[in-house]
Amino acid sequence: MLRMSGGQVETLFDLGLPVEVKELPADLAALDRLLDDPALLAPIEAAWVESSRAFGRPSIPMDRFVRLMVIKARSGGWGYETLVREVSDSLHLRRFCRIALTERVPDESTVRKLVRRLGPEVIEEIVMAVVAGATGPQAERRFVARAARVDSTVVESDIRYPTDLGLAQDATRMLAAEARKARELAGAGAPRVRDRSRSVAKKLRKLNRTLAARTGQGKPTALKLTGEAGELAAQSLREARRLAARLRERARGRGAQAKLRAAERIEQLAGRAEKVCEQITRRVAGQKITDRLVSMSDPDARPIRKGKLRQPTEFGTVMQIAELCENTRRGARGLILPVATSIGAPNEHELVVDTGTRLSELGLRPREIALDGGFAPGPVEQHLPPPDRAFIAGRQSAGSKRTDRRLAKFRVGCEGRISHLKRRYGMRRSRLKGHDGARITAAWAILAYNLDTLAIRAA
Repeated sequence: MLRMSGGQVETLFDLGLPVEVKELPADLAALDRLLDDPALLAPIEAAWVESSRAFGRPSIPMDRFVRLMVIKARSGGWGYETLVREVSDSLHLRRFCRIALTERVPDESTVRKLVRRLGPEVIEEIVMAVVAGATGPQAERRFVARAARVDSTVVESDIRYPTDLGLAQDATRMLAAEARKARELAGAGAPRVRDRSRSVAKKLRKLNRTLAARTGQGKPTALKLTGEAGELAAQSLREARRLAARLRERARGRGAQAKLRAAERIEQLAGRAEKVCEQITRRVAGQKITDRLVSMSDPDARPIRKGKLRQPTEFGTVMQIAELCENTRRGARGLILPVATSIGAPNEHELVVDTGTRLSELGLRPREIALDGGFAPGPVEQHLPPPDRAFIAGRQSAGSKRTDRRLAKFRVGCEGRISHLKRRYGMRRSRLKGHDGARITAAWAILAYNLDTLAIRAA
């Protein structure tokens, strides 16, 4: 059962609290006023399954959930357990999250599961509602989006640095672990999936010793050991597929759905393991590898090269950030649209389509747009609302040299804004797996940033 708001926050115990404890700090008080808008919770109600809105065990109040997640995003690095502990221990955070002194803070698993259940689309709709409310004619102090700057960045996935040997070890270990879970369902005499991860780990250690010895035989040894690890992973793959076939054969009568689900999980891992074996085969043969898998646990992560000296290759998801500002002065702070993103390493002109769609949905047409040299003039003219002046670094002038210098400085500020989102709002790395997990992380970070921007502006 869906609950949109909680009960009364004030209790008898609040009468004994000092005045400065009852009053929220200025930043939280401003956020509290912004989050009181019922339109921000409308996307959650619309996305909830209609048959479950008035039936079943009550959910935690959605206004409480949103406030908890805003606090988490503003912390920059808290996990769910830390969030629950800090809110439980703070009177100000309790009052902001609408949790009475006599109530328990929701369990971390409840908050974590709700984040996945709502998904990225709902949070992005809330972000759009915040931007629409601030830029619409009904706003108390309207935000006029006169300028926009767009740039892309990489949100890192929560994975270790990938190697072919490491992926082979993960594949053998994860296939064996999933097979152990399904052993009882498969019955007596079912195919066994042997755990070969220790054998692969021995080859990895042998390669490390060879490289440390600096004998000049590092590359031939690496190819030889990688090929042997690929053969071990292929053996585990064949055994896992035989077990999945056995589970589907026995999927009759009672427990059939459980067996089919177990077979599906094994096949999903087997598909990733097959990709790993294919990559190893191509590497040993000296062939080019495209659309490389870099993690068994996060198959949507991709290697992305952005030309950074400190980190030439990043592993994660490319996201395009579009910030709307009221002016182009130094230190301008604006509102950010939901990110445009896709799996892989898309170019700027591929992502600008979604950015243009968002601007059209909001009915916004910035007078000036500043972009970096990765954008092509053609797709920009085609997909973005036509501005009075469009500046593309090194490609398209906006008019006079003075205007170009002003918009070039304004465009560079987008780099600082991306850094700000990563340092302050936890967008550097997504702890949630998959492409949807990265979108969820980015959506909550942008929501918290936009609310902070409007709170600062209203102060």
